[in-house]
Amino acid sequence: MKPRIFINIHYLEIGGAERALLGLLCALDPEKVDIDLFVNQHTGEFMPLIPKYVNLLPEIAEYSCIERPIKDIVLEGHIGMAIRRVVAKMRHSRYLRSLKIKAHDASIFQYVANAVSGGLPSLERYGEYDLAISFLQPHNIVLEKVKAKRKICWIHTDYSTISINHDLELLVWDGYDYVASISDECTKAFVSTFPELGRKILLVENILSSTFVRQQSDIEGDYSDMPREEGVTNILSIGRFCTPKHFEAIPQICAEMERLGLEFRWYIIGYGDDTLIQQALDKYQMRHRMILLGKKTNPYPYIKACDIYAQPSIYEGKSVTVREAQILHKPVVITNYPTAKSQISDGVDGIIVPLDEVETAKGIVALANDKQKQDTIVEYLKSHDYSNEAEVEKIYALI
Repeated sequence: MKPRIFINIHYLEIGGAERALLGLLCALDPEKVDIDLFVNQHTGEFMPLIPKYVNLLPEIAEYSCIERPIKDIVLEGHIGMAIRRVVAKMRHSRYLRSLKIKAHDASIFQYVANAVSGGLPSLERYGEYDLAISFLQPHNIVLEKVKAKRKICWIHTDYSTISINHDLELLVWDGYDYVASISDECTKAFVSTFPELGRKILLVENILSSTFVRQQSDIEGDYSDMPREEGVTNILSIGRFCTPKHFEAIPQICAEMERLGLEFRWYIIGYGDDTLIQQALDKYQMRHRMILLGKKTNPYPYIKACDIYAQPSIYEGKSVTVREAQILHKPVVITNYPTAKSQISDGVDGIIVPLDEVETAKGIVALANDKQKQDTIVEYLKSHDYSNEAEVEKIYALI
């Protein structure tokens, strides 16, 4: 009888952690293990991309209420879950007032998870697993609702950049046998926040299927919204519209790049609240340079077609899209966020530029104008494997 693995994630919207999960699922060998995937809410563009050999467990109504709008779940009759979430919001607000700090998603998620957990049915109906994986924080579900011989949860965030309730989160993290970190820099930041957990850290870098990425990049379709123009450098960025991605800085970067004489278009694949981006586009009058493409279920043909992939983030755990761009042999420019040097080797397989709008612009323009540098980077990328598929052996070792 094959070992059984349980994996949990919130949903499968377009995102780096979600793509990393797909990479893990593709790397796991169905001849070696049976895989049950429990998705709290069966939504997201990546749902159809779940490998056929993965057993997708049925959606359970209470779990689907964790992150949907409270008004919607009230209308569906889930009054108890709605009350729990309101209570969580009140407790979180009280905590923030006591510290006189602004709200941060990471801390509210843990408050919500703690509050709703008591209203969630047990998942022990599926029996005992050899290994249970909680792939995205907060990690209460696998810890409290799943029966398994061993349990492991993932860090996808640079903990040096966020504000959390240490004691509240420690209780959850400490319940796991192992904590998987995607990079040494993420580990350092996490252990600095939770020194008590250093003994539990296991480095498991994001697993990406190079075969999957390349196959997806070759799918034919209508990509006319990112046209190829003679003499124009096409730059691409991908991500949610949120503070860490720093997309609202791109219009200013574009203005500086235009001043430096580069002919270019900067395309963005992503979604979320774009208020700050729209304001910056108007302020710097850059709508002819920065083009928002919205969500794309398959972003890989766009990566394949771009000239430069850029990630102007304030912080990253370890950017999945940067790795995917490298798999597709694209010159990458990233800002010098805390974990940047774990992502690329500056000047070898990409370029790191200062975390400053003017300096970012200079770095991109310099690369765009240096065809020899681009070719050198591309040749290096072609000779190296960025999939990390061998990391799956660390998962097998836990069984």
